[in-house]
Amino acid sequence: MGGMPLNDMPWWRWRTHVRSALHMLSDPVFQRDVWLAGVDGYGDVTDAVYRLVEDTWLDNWSAEKYVGTIFRDSQEAALVDTAVLRVLRIMHQVGPDAPVSAYVDHPGWPEAVHAARDAHVRMAASDGEEPDTPPKSLEVLRIVTRSA
Repeated sequence: MGGMPLNDMPWWRWRTHVRSALHMLSDPVFQRDVWLAGVDGYGDVTDAVYRLVEDTWLDNWSAEKYVGTIFRDSQEAALVDTAVLRVLRIMHQVGPDAPVSAYVDHPGWPEAVHAARDAHVRMAASDGEEPDTPPKSLEVLRIVTRSA
């Protein structure tokens, strides 16, 4: 993940996973060219959602709980909460095993993408990274979170 300061947040691995998920969820070109095209190495929408909420339990409580550990401030947390709620609402409607097209064709998807984009841009800027670089593969994510 480029210039991201890996060790300046206590739970930087969780932050890295949340950022990766938001990055993929916020990029319609990536979704079309990778997810809808079935390109290997990036998972799918469900993988991204699990990366977003699995360790953090953001499906059960507010990101505000993690200010100072995963999120730098309340604004980051609020943007993440909005993105999580919008994405999970769609996931619950279409189901976790739905094809990618069920997500991207959902009428609420553009709002979810926009919310993920807001959170992704804020977190990338806070980490000194360019938000418009293409998302990294899951293998790169594994390598980055394995090193310290």
